[in-house]
Amino acid sequence: MNVRMGFASQDVPFNIPHCIARHKNDAPKLSVRDQRLNCRAGSTHNAERERAYDIIASMLKIPFLGEVSPSENQPLPPKMGRLDGLSSQQNKDDSILTWTDVMDKSIKTSTSIERSVNSDADEDPSQSTSDDGNKPNSEENKYKEMIFGEDALKIPPSAPYYLGRPIRRGHFNISQNYSLHQVLEDLRTIWNWMLTEKLHINPKDRHLYSAILVLGETFDNREMKEMLSIVLCDLGFSTAVVHQEALAAAFGNGLSTACVVNIGAQVTQVVCVEDGVALPHTALALPYGGDDISRCLLWVQQRHRTWPNFKTDPMKKPIDMLMLSKIKEGYSQIRSGSYDAVSVVHSYEHEKSVGHQKTRLSALSVPPMGLLYPRLLIPEEFPPPPRPWFQDCDDMLEDTWQTNDGLSGNGGLGAWDSYQMLPTRVKKFDNIGLVEAIVSSVLSTGRVDLQRKLFCSIQLVGGAASTTGLAPVLEQRVLNTIPSNQPVEKVEVLQSRRNPLFIPWKGGVILGVLDTTRDAWIHREDWIKNGIHVGSGRKYKDSYFLQSQLMCYYNS
Repeated sequence: MNVRMGFASQDVPFNIPHCIARHKNDAPKLSVRDQRLNCRAGSTHNAERERAYDIIASMLKIPFLGEVSPSENQPLPPKMGRLDGLSSQQNKDDSILTWTDVMDKSIKTSTSIERSVNSDADEDPSQSTSDDGNKPNSEENKYKEMIFGEDALKIPPSAPYYLGRPIRRGHFNISQNYSLHQVLEDLRTIWNWMLTEKLHINPKDRHLYSAILVLGETFDNREMKEMLSIVLCDLGFSTAVVHQEALAAAFGNGLSTACVVNIGAQVTQVVCVEDGVALPHTALALPYGGDDISRCLLWVQQRHRTWPNFKTDPMKKPIDMLMLSKIKEGYSQIRSGSYDAVSVVHSYEHEKSVGHQKTRLSALSVPPMGLLYPRLLIPEEFPPPPRPWFQDCDDMLEDTWQTNDGLSGNGGLGAWDSYQMLPTRVKKFDNIGLVEAIVSSVLSTGRVDLQRKLFCSIQLVGGAASTTGLAPVLEQRVLNTIPSNQPVEKVEVLQSRRNPLFIPWKGGVILGVLDTTRDAWIHREDWIKNGIHVGSGRKYKDSYFLQSQLMCYYNS
């Protein structure tokens, strides 16, 4: 959902929403390229959400969903949950989001007009006395061709733009309306804009720089190769290296062994790291994250009938998702007992006037508990990319062989699909909760001494990791979920030394410094000339140069 970029010397990177809006004359209004087909919100799924809510309510000792049905005009209760219990990392921000100005106003001064007049003076002397020349300046309004970052999410609904998010749920956001070519072009344009406008690196000077690319474990080989090609070929960096996000997160917090739980906006990843090596067979990917918590917050308030009569739709209006994310970051926390708060909710139905209303927010502990009970969260449904796209005929980590009928040796699927477990594949679970994922990942290591160490070194990173009360709940429930035949007596979630949002980025910096030999770095000329072809001068096939970058650093 976001791209974080900066110089290695910076304390924190620039954190920009990973999106771009392009002006299109044929677009009558704001259109989202990755518009989902539907949302799984039928009666069956609503019933599952309600059952999950009641389970959470019994655990948190709050009223069940059917027991609380206040009217829309009910006054705010005199006693509500204290707001000063929020952590310092949470920021209550009720400020209004303003619409982005999509017009590019170019001013023509009288001097420039006189130059154009004088250049044609021989042909038509009368132009020197034109009306425009007597004005001090004149404005020419036109739509901006491209808008990036948060400004792209705040474009008015009537503006003729296509909004593109090149990455969705841990993969390229390819669909019938969003081609691979357009995804790669949007990635290149967004990264180039950040390098130019935020870091002020001219294209002609980029050959003086090296790039560290920190990627999540969900990306496939071809996706990583395409991004590496953008960095080296299109953006012009001299050398580049790819590191796993989990490994970078461990080093970013000063650890060499840890169970890294990365709660992203749309994907949650669990990976165990031992002595500076990410263990591929422990990697799990859960298809939910902070965005799903934000949408769940809206659903809870609507079921409690505390949400104003606004047409809030985070699925169709990106600005509504921004508002919900701000409310979630400012007020959501996990605690026992009823916890309500007061917030200002804004309506972005009309572009000229933005309404607002002070609103009571109820059951604020429930939405973040969706990480433990994912049935409370309803992810969107997207049309999957065509299956042949994932077949990498030039795979870096394995060979494929062809039969006479043109199909691969295992019946037309990629070679790795015939294997029960391979480092290039991440196990994915739809209905497993975060607690079960942590226990499954740690126990899959198979060694009691390592399991004890990992259970005492759980590290939370990502935006939702800052949720107050999440760490003690995980400690208690993970300990209770471990099988009784396992000799584990303690579970501990380590406190982050810096903002959990930027730990993987900082870890990438540390890994770049530790790699003094630079054996894992890929040179631009070598990549353009040889790529990853088997039998080339430099065979990236022999190692995990792109997939995992297993760099073994041990504590002294």
